[in-house]
Amino acid sequence: MSMIGHNNGPTLEGGYSWRKHVWTRARASLLPNTLPVEVVRMRVRRAAELGLDYKTYASVRASTGHDVVAFLFSSNALRLIAPAPHLPGDRAEKLAALASCGRIALAQAPLSPARVLEAAPVLDAADPAPHALASWPAARAAIRAALDPMKLPGDRVILVGDMALERDWSSAAGLAYYLPADRYFAGA
Repeated sequence: MSMIGHNNGPTLEGGYSWRKHVWTRARASLLPNTLPVEVVRMRVRRAAELGLDYKTYASVRASTGHDVVAFLFSSNALRLIAPAPHLPGDRAEKLAALASCGRIALAQAPLSPARVLEAAPVLDAADPAPHALASWPAARAAIRAALDPMKLPGDRVILVGDMALERDWSSAAGLAYYLPADRYFAGA
């Protein structure tokens, strides 16, 4: 007899390996073994629109369950260097080719968001990046400040960065994925 709150799963008697086997089979029966061809084609097209290889796009979809709605680019990843930032041609082409997603820059000091937008007008917005030694809560707040005006959920945003500390920003803000700039802009 099951009690309130019981999910009718296997009992806890019997040992770890038996429970693992039963739960693994139950989960596998819920998920399809293969996606329909139309879904795969649609996702391959979407990956191309975003400038991502299919493997990266599929891993983001699998881990978050959502499509990518925006990219955050650090000014380092865009190769914008003070005092006179200039967006390299390969970066400009890749950004211009992005379809159906937001393009936001995180301007690292001494660059201001206005200078970044001036150097890269193809961007939708620019905000100050977290300070280099910012705590996780401060980094999260800075990233959320960049995403909130567009009402973007963090788990649908990919951060393209160029430094190890930027990978930490992705974790702190709960973003969908961190992608190194050299990998994202490799084919550009």
